Amino acid sequence: MFESIDLNLVWFILIGILFSGYAILDGFDLGTGTVYPFIKGDINKRYLLNAVGPVWDGNEVWLIVGGGALFAAFPFVYATVFSGFYLAFMLLLLALILRAVSIEFRSQQPWNWWRKTWGAGFSTGSIMASILIGVAMGNITRGIPLDTDGNYTGTFLELLNPYSILLGVTTLFLFAMHGCIYLIMKTEGETQEQVKKILRPCMFGFIVLIILHTIVTLLYIPHAREGIAQNPWILILVFMAAASIAMIPVFMYKGYHGWAFLSSVSTMGCMMSIFGATMFPHLVYCNTNPELSLTLYNASATTKSLEVMTVIALIGVPLVLAYSAAIYWVFRGKVVLTERSY
Repeated sequence: MFESIDLNLVWFILIGILFSGYAILDGFDLGTGTVYPFIKGDINKRYLLNAVGPVWDGNEVWLIVGGGALFAAFPFVYATVFSGFYLAFMLLLLALILRAVSIEFRSQQPWNWWRKTWGAGFSTGSIMASILIGVAMGNITRGIPLDTDGNYTGTFLELLNPYSILLGVTTLFLFAMHGCIYLIMKTEGETQEQVKKILRPCMFGFIVLIILHTIVTLLYIPHAREGIAQNPWILILVFMAAASIAMIPVFMYKGYHGWAFLSSVSTMGCMMSIFGATMFPHLVYCNTNPELSLTLYNASATTKSLEVMTVIALIGVPLVLAYSAAIYWVFRGKVVLTERSY
């Protein structure tokens, strides 16, 4: 049925799309939590929480589906990454749980200390998750040491290297900017004005950091540089990313908030595409011995497994898309507070 199709490549692209979808959708949730402490007034904070309250759990479906797809299509990569980054992923899981519990618990009691405590949990979990996602991607981009069995041979502290921390902070500002734009679309009045003031430093910080990250990558990550040299068309994605970033302040200035959000989405999509294209065909690059790297061909499941998974994906992915579209359609428009608001 799929004899003429390179299923390894198909799943490489599909997993990239799934994780990109998670970054785009849960990115503004995490960004909302990041800017939450800078919003003054309980009513305004409630507007922020109600902007993400109905959709955050649906957004995390993309992470679950992406992780499941990685496990099924590239089990050796899943084993290497989740064993090598075990402590980091446990911290990420803790951060996501703290964020989720805080969102749901904050509205359960009217006490001031109660709401401040869970508000702090919402913010802390969001900031931790944003940085850890960036650190994980930084290590994948930089490469990690592997043995002949594909096991990570480094330590947890080695994952906290300057390059990965730089990408972690860059991701934090990216999500904060993305979250601010989403909140500006969903709120109005005083809340919206406060978020607009926060957006400016987030946007400026992200632009400075992404330029710095690009320079550092070209100077110190040789396989990424070689990937661009071998595939010059990647520069088209770089140009599209730069154009998307440049259009965000333009659209914000003109009051086209929806277009600004789409530009932010385009920025994240282009960045994930650049990441995948420069890494190709590697899924986990071994920086001590490139021959030990895991690629979409030497770390994949059997052809039969990929064929079965493709049939499942053709059924399941449209359902995920339909679910997400339905949720956003139901909760479209500006946020309105009710007695059951967060």
